[in-house]
Amino acid sequence: MFGVNWTPSNMITRRNFLGRTGRVASAGMAVASLHPHKFPELLDRLATWSGTPREIARDESFWREVQQAFTVDRSLVNLNNGGVSPAPASVQEAMKRHLDYSNEAPTYTMWQILQPQKEAVRQRLAREFGADSEEIAIVRNASEGLQICQLGIDLQPGDEVLTTTHDYGRMITTFKQRERRDGVVLKQFPLPIPAEDDDEVVRLFEENITPRTKVILMCHIVNITGQILPVKRVVHMARERGIPVIVDGAHSFAHWDFKHEDMDCDYYATSLHKWLLAPHGTGMLYVRKNKIKDLWPMMAAPESKDEDIRKFEEIGTHPLANFIAIGDALTFHQGIGAKRKEERLRYLKDTWAERLLEHDRVRLHTSLRPEYSCCIGTVEITGIDTSAVGRYLWGEHRIIATPIKHAEFEGLRVTANVYTTMEEIDRFVDAMLQIADHGMPSKYA
Repeated sequence: MFGVNWTPSNMITRRNFLGRTGRVASAGMAVASLHPHKFPELLDRLATWSGTPREIARDESFWREVQQAFTVDRSLVNLNNGGVSPAPASVQEAMKRHLDYSNEAPTYTMWQILQPQKEAVRQRLAREFGADSEEIAIVRNASEGLQICQLGIDLQPGDEVLTTTHDYGRMITTFKQRERRDGVVLKQFPLPIPAEDDDEVVRLFEENITPRTKVILMCHIVNITGQILPVKRVVHMARERGIPVIVDGAHSFAHWDFKHEDMDCDYYATSLHKWLLAPHGTGMLYVRKNKIKDLWPMMAAPESKDEDIRKFEEIGTHPLANFIAIGDALTFHQGIGAKRKEERLRYLKDTWAERLLEHDRVRLHTSLRPEYSCCIGTVEITGIDTSAVGRYLWGEHRIIATPIKHAEFEGLRVTANVYTTMEEIDRFVDAMLQIADHGMPSKYA
């Protein structure tokens, strides 16, 4: 199944007055969507907005402009954008336009016209990530990119691969298949919940390394708790020991403002249909240039491409429309501004989390310190089954969130996005407090 912060000025202006009243007004109406042809005008308006990223994060009139770019169903509240997010109308329109063009004469329009345009998308992704375009492969999702690395690094029977008990299930399954097939050994260890001491996290990775450790897999941000981990420090510690680190960035790219140099990793994969708001089924794989040759692609590529990042894109016929429209998602992301977006996403999480934490039955499994979390938060109402909470929210309030049942904890994962309104956050908080105050109705228990 699917706290109020202080601002530097109390001056009332037309803009912040509209921001304050907009929250009330949104309770009685849906947010209209913006026609794709009006998209350039929207970006022009956003570009002229004044204020620091922190100030704009709290300016509801700015975000009402952004909300109109989406075609989402406002009869429900979607707080599972961490799984897959809706794309803005401009991205949807671009993908449809490219798909229509592809179908005019695919061997010509798709392969000869659209295929070369993919290179411009590669270059733009590289610029946004802070890497060389010859280190960027366009894939279908983070899982595909990560599995290329997990399955493509040569390992021998008895070699150990190290990761945590909080890493993504599909990536654990991938290494478990290598255990069965290749005789490698998967080693896992738990992380603190939340983890607010980088030294401790690095120490946990280091003390679990043995002479047989050949690969480390770690999350940039943990999908089940929203925990941001000290990737660069782990990468450098492991590099000193000759151990490569595969970074699971499924939830990090375009979520908060960072570049590759902030991690300095050799391998990184992300999904673009989460926080970049790109078409569904789009992702990015980064492989440092001097590592490409020795990493096997998941699908066979000719020997002539051994040192070419494009060998990881050898999947046969695939729709170019999705990949070309990534460029429109980048334009939307850059139009908002990476830092303004980061501040807004964190503000949305902090708003619901701080209000719920006022109740003595609520436990948050996510740090509220900005260096350790952004928009993902996992919350538990003690004594109430989290799966029942998910059923209740959907059944009574049409709110979608993600129940997490982990061996070490449980809680509801909440992931808003830039189109989420403050009225929707209020609805979620009110529904959760109803459970905390009065318990779970028997039909959902």
